[in-house]
Amino acid sequence: MKTTDLIAIGQLSARTGVSVSAIRFYEDKGLIRAMRNAGGQRRFLRSDVRRLSFVMIAQQLGFSISEIVDLLSGLPQERTPTKADWSKISAQFRKRLDQQIETLELTRDRLDVCIGCGCLSLSNCALYNPDDRAARLGPGPRYLMERNGAAKAADA
Repeated sequence: MKTTDLIAIGQLSARTGVSVSAIRFYEDKGLIRAMRNAGGQRRFLRSDVRRLSFVMIAQQLGFSISEIVDLLSGLPQERTPTKADWSKISAQFRKRLDQQIETLELTRDRLDVCIGCGCLSLSNCALYNPDDRAARLGPGPRYLMERNGAAKAADA
């Protein structure tokens, strides 16, 4: 590894827009790994710019730090990830995004119907939740958590 492959924490911060304290936090969580120079100063791989960019995007999409750690665990720490390396984790990332999109679409579609109904109350709604059948499926927004939740409630 060449010394030009390494950058100081301040350079990493300037390049990514991530504060130095946040970089230390991400390092503590295992998202990036610092090396130390002879003077004990942190040095990061230039590829950590991509890692931190991925972290920022994933967080904006609602991924937790632990989920991001799991996703990035498939990337090599000792070298710059290749396109093939990123392709492996993109499949996992895509699966989660597809689930989020499905949930958002379902929410949008059901919200339109509920607004059109006018009652705005799933506990009173005779159309989608008569006699509060959804309660039998468990706590939380059952119709949004399960694609066929309304059908299960109707059968209950």
